[in-house]
Amino acid sequence: MSAKLQEIQNLLAQIGRPVQLMEVCGTHTMAIFRTGLRSLMPPSLRLLSGPGCPVCVTHDSFLEHALAIATQPNTLVATFGDMLRVPGRSGSLEAARAKGANVQVVYSPLDALAMARQHPDLRVVFLGIGFETTAPTTAGALVAAARDGVKNFSVLSAHKTMPNALSALLTSGEVKIDGFLMPGHVSVITGTSIYEPVARIFKRPAVVTGFEAGEILAGVEMTLRMIAEGRAEVGNAYAHTVTAEGNVKARALLAEVFEPCDDAWRGLGVIPGSGLKIRAAFAAHDAARHFPAPKVDVPETSRGCRCGDVLRGAITPPQCPLFRNVCTPWSPQGACMVSGEGTCAAYFRFS
Repeated sequence: MSAKLQEIQNLLAQIGRPVQLMEVCGTHTMAIFRTGLRSLMPPSLRLLSGPGCPVCVTHDSFLEHALAIATQPNTLVATFGDMLRVPGRSGSLEAARAKGANVQVVYSPLDALAMARQHPDLRVVFLGIGFETTAPTTAGALVAAARDGVKNFSVLSAHKTMPNALSALLTSGEVKIDGFLMPGHVSVITGTSIYEPVARIFKRPAVVTGFEAGEILAGVEMTLRMIAEGRAEVGNAYAHTVTAEGNVKARALLAEVFEPCDDAWRGLGVIPGSGLKIRAAFAAHDAARHFPAPKVDVPETSRGCRCGDVLRGAITPPQCPLFRNVCTPWSPQGACMVSGEGTCAAYFRFS
């Protein structure tokens, strides 16, 4: 590790100016803090956390929709645990459950499908969040439900894809980003080729890397080397796991079940083509078609939380006036403090 750190120092000296790299993934953020890498980096290198936490980027309008569904009779809402405590305009799913709503934590959409099979008298709605890592399992559950005629199972989809969000970040020009560290687990599904527009159009290096300290350092070194040599390319520091084409079967499954749609991101607004909408062929299992979204105004900065600014890299958590004062893991004011991949949670725990 010391040799990698020295090489990073040498490359920064060669570049001759401060460099800002964004780790897109919340798992990277947690790993960088947990392993102490952030404190080991030279002062001229700044690591920014980006919009890669699935719970964090899920807009409050989706939560309001989920809360409205949870109040319906004979309905069970199944969700990943991180979504349970996210505070929204009308409260949280945890609070709704305390008031009598049937909200259950599951570990996969297949668990929710099993609940639907076991309780044919209930309408079971799974809250589909996350990127290409989790979306294929949701797609698999939808295919199984359609095949087996499980009519009481549906999905409310907030699944998202990353490339257009990166384009939105770079187009805005709000934050100077010299290069990206791309998530290894998402890239296993997508392959590295989806990051080509970042390199080709925006002239930024994009390097896929894993989550161990040595793997992250290798990704940082590869990115800095490209910057030092004036290259903007897609790199792969996780080649033993990630390929250029990704998981072809998983991508085909996603294409069968989902189609791109415009979607709202916390902190980034509505990004064209960044969401995954359930195709008409699976309309019987699309909760958005069966449960109309409530018509409520959902302000982006409710409760004074600046989670959206954190997700863009515009501020760090300590710059939010609520951080540690009002917003803690025990009393979260925003999704970035709730999620196990949230930047605010990482700063609170490790800094």
